[in-house]
Amino acid sequence: MTQTQNEGGAQQARFNPTEDSEGRANRISSNLSSPEANAKIDELIAFAGGDASSPESKFIRELLQTSLKVVKDGRDSGELKLMASTLKEIRHAYRVFADYPHAPKVSIFGSARTPSEHPDYIRAVEFSRMMAEHGWLVITGAGDGIMKAGHEGPGRDSSFGLSIRLPFETTANEIIAGDSKLINFRYFFTRKLMFVSQADAVVCFPGGFGTNDEAFEVLTLIQTGKSSIVPVVMLEGKGGTYWRDWNAYINEALMKTRFISPEDYSIYYIAEDSDDAERHIKRFYRNYHSSRYVRDDLVLRIKHRITDEDVARLNHEFDFLVKSGSIEQRGPYEVETDHLDLPRIAFTHTRRNYGIVRKLIDRINDFEPAEV
Repeated sequence: MTQTQNEGGAQQARFNPTEDSEGRANRISSNLSSPEANAKIDELIAFAGGDASSPESKFIRELLQTSLKVVKDGRDSGELKLMASTLKEIRHAYRVFADYPHAPKVSIFGSARTPSEHPDYIRAVEFSRMMAEHGWLVITGAGDGIMKAGHEGPGRDSSFGLSIRLPFETTANEIIAGDSKLINFRYFFTRKLMFVSQADAVVCFPGGFGTNDEAFEVLTLIQTGKSSIVPVVMLEGKGGTYWRDWNAYINEALMKTRFISPEDYSIYYIAEDSDDAERHIKRFYRNYHSSRYVRDDLVLRIKHRITDEDVARLNHEFDFLVKSGSIEQRGPYEVETDHLDLPRIAFTHTRRNYGIVRKLIDRINDFEPAEV
């Protein structure tokens, strides 16, 4: 064992395989993909109740192989703890959300400092209650302020809480405290992963650094194609100017300096009130259902077919999104396993201009269903 300094100056133990058995460590690392190693890993998968021949076992095997490779890497205890805790947090969070696979979910961001009498708080209660009445579940950070308002509206049964351990925020609000849908996170990045990956819509209320961090991360992920496109709505209480001022900053500091493109305005929507926010989200799912990539083809699942004439309109209006071929209406690809009953709009995508892809979805939602 050797010692290394962490950022606070404390000594941490670092595992050094050369001080134990370098030859053994090398053999472990080099042989992790060997038939012998795979057989042992498959035995572990079977021991845990899994099927080593299933498609999912490939990824479980990779998880185990990656974990064993750190034997040789010489990572210190702090780094090993971070990796282990990250995997445990993500695994637990996915387990909780897996019990609610079909209900649409909206993530609500906003300040923990907003008092209950503030117009933003009142609007958050109103909006979250409205979404719950339409069958949506609400995800917030489980703290006070806007987070508590987002739970107060729908109530405990329709709420998820993603709590972060902070020195000055040690407990969840009383609405979600003790609920099985309250998930405690050590790391902001795993928490934000769940906010984004589980949300069918995101609604941002006024807030500080944390709220803006969350809002800009969502916008960045959509802008760069690193997450699915969902409605991102900016909402506040009656008489507020927060998002108008925020948008003025976007115009002056980002658009005029060409740090963003005009199409990026399509990624978010500033709503007038709760009804406007709800209509915007509902309209996004008027026909559009979900999306994925099959190799370089962007596949947009839709709820009902559109006419051949409307497909031709899409090709005319959005041809610059197409790398090769054309926009087509079709059934599922052979590799797809989800929502096989839904028609698709698909094309080989340039992997750029996701703000325009957002407009493409809006255009698809404009069209009436094709007659069967």
